[in-house]
Amino acid sequence: MSEPRWLSEREQQVWQAYLAVQRELHAAQERQLVRDSGLSTADYTLLAPLSEAPDGLLRARELGRRAGWERSRLSHQVSRMEKRGLVVREDCPDDARGSMIRLTAAGREAIEAAAPEHVATVRRFFFDPLSAKEVELLGGAFDRMLAVLAAQEVQ
Repeated sequence: MSEPRWLSEREQQVWQAYLAVQRELHAAQERQLVRDSGLSTADYTLLAPLSEAPDGLLRARELGRRAGWERSRLSHQVSRMEKRGLVVREDCPDDARGSMIRLTAAGREAIEAAAPEHVATVRRFFFDPLSAKEVELLGGAFDRMLAVLAAQEVQ
């Protein structure tokens, strides 16, 4: 067995900074969404792709894929959102085992009210501190990392 490739001191600093930024960005988004709209980041994670889908309708499996969630997490979150009138489940016309998730009028109203301040929060804490060159560098780095991760999923 080969010796582990330990992180250098700088790599450890960068990794810890990344974890802190991820944690703090999530917390800032959660605070802003709850304060301004009463939505959680989980609500927003599902409402955003539904609001962009034709007729506000997506197959549950596709919605879960876009959110990066397992079926059980999606099911529980959709149930919570159904109780609040943000979405409804419908039978899948092509597959009796599948279900569709539809954005309701209340759900559309909620996402449209939340989106402007949510985007302002993302801009304020993620993009504004960076130069245009840094945004391009970060985008390239993320693309390469995602390609490595996607290749790993195939194996």
